[in-house]
Amino acid sequence: MERVICRRDPGTGAELADSDLHPLLARVYGGRGIRSTVELDLGLERLLPPANLRSVDRAAGLLADALAEQRHILIVGDFDADGATSTALAVSALREFGAHHVDYLVPNRFEYGYGLTPEIVALAARDHPDLIITVDNGISSLEGVIAAREAGIATLITDHHLAGRELPAADVIVNPNQPGCGFASKNLAGVGVIFYVMLSLRAELRRRGWFEHRKEPNLGRYLDLVALGTVADVVPLDHNNRILVAAGLARLRAGQGRTGIRALLEVAGRPHRNLVASDLGFALGPRINAAGRLDDMSIGIECLLSEEPGQARRLAATLDQLNKDRRNIEQGMQEEAMQLLAKLDIGSDNDPPVAMTLYQAGWHQGVIGILASRIKDRLHRPTIAFADGDAGEIKGSARSIPGIHIRDILDAVATRHPGLIHKFGGHAMAAGLTIGRDHYPDFARAFVEEVSRHAEDVHLQAVIESDGELDPGDFQLELATELRFAGPWGQHFPEPVFDGRFLVVSQRLVGDRHLKLVLSPPGGSQLLDAIAFNIDLDRWPDERVGEVDVAYRLDVNEFRGQRSVQLMVEHIRPA
Repeated sequence: MERVICRRDPGTGAELADSDLHPLLARVYGGRGIRSTVELDLGLERLLPPANLRSVDRAAGLLADALAEQRHILIVGDFDADGATSTALAVSALREFGAHHVDYLVPNRFEYGYGLTPEIVALAARDHPDLIITVDNGISSLEGVIAAREAGIATLITDHHLAGRELPAADVIVNPNQPGCGFASKNLAGVGVIFYVMLSLRAELRRRGWFEHRKEPNLGRYLDLVALGTVADVVPLDHNNRILVAAGLARLRAGQGRTGIRALLEVAGRPHRNLVASDLGFALGPRINAAGRLDDMSIGIECLLSEEPGQARRLAATLDQLNKDRRNIEQGMQEEAMQLLAKLDIGSDNDPPVAMTLYQAGWHQGVIGILASRIKDRLHRPTIAFADGDAGEIKGSARSIPGIHIRDILDAVATRHPGLIHKFGGHAMAAGLTIGRDHYPDFARAFVEEVSRHAEDVHLQAVIESDGELDPGDFQLELATELRFAGPWGQHFPEPVFDGRFLVVSQRLVGDRHLKLVLSPPGGSQLLDAIAFNIDLDRWPDERVGEVDVAYRLDVNEFRGQRSVQLMVEHIRPA
């Protein structure tokens, strides 16, 4: 779909204007709601203290008792990058604190599904754990916690997902989004929550004199895991999360990251010295996620836990290959999805339906979430992609757009049409569900009807938010470098995007579908390299086009030791 460019309001941050910041950077920060330079201070001393995280002190006491008595602790994680980093952090930190019996278990998404289910508890009970700690899951595991209690296993839930109407009857719950929690940042990822639990545990162990005869762990060593999981889970980068991510990136840039992450950077071809948050989100996160999507997330966890370089490189290479396999599977599914969309005759004069559902026998369960996200981005419509599940069932992965709360939509469909949805869960922008295969046509109609009821006040055209135009003198390597490292950029704190009109000096196709351009700003003499990825081959290249309107990021290109300014094109159209 054609996208609309809207310019951000730079705000009225007088203190920023009076600071030593470059005026452009002050404008960018103002457009993201920053009003004071205090909000730009990312020192760890600015990190919110654990005290206001509800029940974190009780969690620390429970864990300290478990350490004192050397109880058997089992970490139950999730099968995504946040779950993997959370699991690796919990296992590593508890072992460093002195726990002798710490293991982990991650449900296989194809056999057990998500979270602490009774089936997972039964599997865990074979090893007779005394305490189960969930990381990045558990807040909705009502039946699983009951099963654990019946098996005589204590439970500590650490999660960040929204709580339902009823909380599990766990021994302790730590979740900034549980009712009654006064923690100021509701945006912690699962790995951030377990990091805070470990901070509180260390304080409790200090109080008990635990470190009088033991070395006290430096929990700063785990911030690379926190940064990776936080960025990969696409949680909003509020001030507290930016502190955590910035600290983790600083460790990685200094070459102090854990062995497994360094191995992942190596296979991804990302030099650690120039690392930014997007490298974690687009290079490392997908490689870890590929293990949970196609195989077994323990491969990713073992890579993160590995301290032996050779083993870490082998595991990283396996993850890299799984990611390549995932891309191939996804590409095939996208082609099939495009064929399904083609039957809808969605062209320049025909808007797509208000919501999309897609199902094809043979699609891979582990990749439908990515497929739904790709279609959602392409059409700017809430989208659900389905794959075959258990006998007679299909499983769906839903992705939404701003203004359409996808979990509430599914809840409304389930209320209006009892029995149509077997089970569902999720949040505003993403959800999962299971329905009967024979019910797919009825569900597709009900889903579109329900979205239509909520879409009247929703902008159904994709919008690119721009920080405005750049002056010809702004296309400088020094400024591009400053912008690159002025984040960390991410969800709700996006990397700066600018827009403007340019003269087209040259254009050519590179790779399968990438457009390489040389542009010149009107009124300037500069020649600027630019690249647009995954362009529409029916429209580009077009030698008839002499001027273009472009939305772009100002970036730094490094090639054979030479650094130069490059425009990363987000949107392009003939002027």
